[in-house]
Amino acid sequence: MKNRVAYFVAKSKIEMGEAEIPAPGAGEVLIKVRHCGICGSDVHNYIAGGTGKRIISFPFVLGHEFAGEIVGAGEHVKDLKPGDLVCVEPGVGCGECEFCKSGRYNLCADMKFMSAYPNEGCMKDYVVFPAKNCFKLPENLTTIEGAMVEPLAVGLHAANRGGVSCGDTVVILGVGCIGIMTLLACKAKGATNIIVADVFENRLNKALELGATAAINSAAGNVAEKVEELTGGRYADIVFETAGRPETTLIAADIVRRGGTIVCVGNVSEVTPYRFIDINMKEIDLKCIFRYRNVFPLALELISRGKIDLKAVRPDIFPFEDAQKAFEYAINNGKDVLKCVLEL
Repeated sequence: MKNRVAYFVAKSKIEMGEAEIPAPGAGEVLIKVRHCGICGSDVHNYIAGGTGKRIISFPFVLGHEFAGEIVGAGEHVKDLKPGDLVCVEPGVGCGECEFCKSGRYNLCADMKFMSAYPNEGCMKDYVVFPAKNCFKLPENLTTIEGAMVEPLAVGLHAANRGGVSCGDTVVILGVGCIGIMTLLACKAKGATNIIVADVFENRLNKALELGATAAINSAAGNVAEKVEELTGGRYADIVFETAGRPETTLIAADIVRRGGTIVCVGNVSEVTPYRFIDINMKEIDLKCIFRYRNVFPLALELISRGKIDLKAVRPDIFPFEDAQKAFEYAINNGKDVLKCVLEL
């Protein structure tokens, strides 16, 4: 057997190569990767050669959204066996800090997260990973859906942080992949009025197809006025900023109701001049999320029961050997692409 690897060898360059197939240790499983999603962070690393202070030393391996088949198991693995199909939560906390012990392990300062340099990613045929981070797929799920559970986990964590419940009106600013996953999560949790805003009509149409009740082209008009009109002047119970832009971050304060909640989901790296007087006078709860925690089992249950339909996302599928082409496609067709997935 060969272990093909998509090596990230320079900015905007991926080359196919090979590596040894690793052996699982105690508490670990060997996974034959079947599908691997390309995340926005992967694209950022591909273009910039790093994220923030994490400057990548080449060669490196990207990818952290994946599902596959168990083909081997180390000692003390009890609940998984060869032949099981699994999705993988790609972050492993230290297990000893106050955050890990309190269940908020996503805040662990020593988190080893796949594809966050120097921790290699999953764009390879075979991966060894802790069995505790692997979740068996229900029989009615494919590994294509399994590879999209990770971004769905972001949407579910955002919806949980926002406290979405039955009857809520929510506004989602930006409906790329994470915005769509937040939409699916809010719908599953009972939000009855889901308004989305974006600058691309095709994204808005996709959001309407997947359950949004109204769509606003933010390039064509005043978003706050549209939200006021659509809600009869009540505005939104919860606003999700998923675009990662200063402009949409500022809009959020204008469209949330008094006593409402803003959840910052997107990664806004620029300085953003928030008008805190607007937030104070409405007594808004301003919350942030970092990745997710404790939601993979819920995600699988919601998909399995038909509460969330990931098949309807219809990702663009590329053969593994065309990894470079898939990245370029994701970059050059951003307004048309929700999710690119590599098929191994």
